[in-house]
Amino acid sequence: MVLFLHNRYRTTGGEERVVDDLMWLVREQLGEPAELLTRDSSALSRGAAAAALLRGGAHPADVSRAVRLAGARVVHAHNLQPAFGWRALAAARAAGARVVLHLHQYRLVCAIGVCYTRGADCTRCHGRRTLPGVRLNCRGSAGEALAYGAALALWQRRVVAQAHAVIVPSAFARERLRELGAPLRWERVHVLPPPLPALSGGPGQRARGERSREAGAGRYALVVSRLAPEKGIDVAIEACRRIGLPLVVAGEGPERQALRARAGAADVRIAGRVGEQELARLRAGAAIAVVPSRSAETFGLAAAEAMAAGVPVAASRVGALPELVEEEALAPAGDAAALARAITRQLSDPRAGERGRERVQAMCAPAVVASGLASVYRCGDERGP
Repeated sequence: MVLFLHNRYRTTGGEERVVDDLMWLVREQLGEPAELLTRDSSALSRGAAAAALLRGGAHPADVSRAVRLAGARVVHAHNLQPAFGWRALAAARAAGARVVLHLHQYRLVCAIGVCYTRGADCTRCHGRRTLPGVRLNCRGSAGEALAYGAALALWQRRVVAQAHAVIVPSAFARERLRELGAPLRWERVHVLPPPLPALSGGPGQRARGERSREAGAGRYALVVSRLAPEKGIDVAIEACRRIGLPLVVAGEGPERQALRARAGAADVRIAGRVGEQELARLRAGAAIAVVPSRSAETFGLAAAEAMAAGVPVAASRVGALPELVEEEALAPAGDAAALARAITRQLSDPRAGERGRERVQAMCAPAVVASGLASVYRCGDERGP
């Protein structure tokens, strides 16, 4: 039995999707029960969150109890901040479970997890040296910045010490964490992309799966993203304006009003947060999916899901996106003219969508990811201090 731990974010994003898909994978591909113990950041006051961060987690006894009641042999931990912390992992170990730590972002070394601030890539914080993030107030709240920075400096090594194995979603993420001074035992770090259930007929195949041409494919470009500066949606707006291609943006976030204003008279629709069925309809009608990130993505879930649906993709040459997206479809981050050319190249290639599906099938097919995950869970048998 596998017990998943995840502290949900105030704004739901791709990480929650990956947690759900991994639970499905454990049940359907590994044939093992899976349960989720979750906390929700939106339910915590700022004071309670800060206290949990500085203590290294709140209520670790809840984790011990859950491990024992479920008979969990593995605890697969995702976001730990602010409620779980290193004490949750220590409690899981003490209760007899093996601990797998899954690093979806850079939260082990960065208070906001994306290494992007003030309009640029940021590597000022390094290892336990988190004072730059406090000084820059990366979280937009002096109290939060101080609490997160202090918690990273205090507990970073204890978090790592509890893990029998660590998962990152790409080779780029592994090397970036190394460069940022993450105190990981690198022989225990495994690269494992997220599974895409749509590639095996899993849940939501029509919602996330192979493209339906009858739905009217080819009318617009599609961006699926949190609306934040590091996602580069303004670049996609300008790129599509240059080539006269309508753009639909699905997602929510702090930049929504600014993006509406920037779009002006351009043919841009900000659709907001959409459900699975509506997202399926939008993908089915899209000529191309655009991933215009400015920040160093650890994977690129929006690109992978579009590719799985047979939709051509154009993306920034940044972070892990070049591991996923073919070279012809890439453009320098922030360069709207180059992105417009990449979009045009992909639209003129009738096999672009098919090639993309083949690439992502090789990386993210559930059977492929399940094999890797089973191997990681077995690595947990090699217990360390």
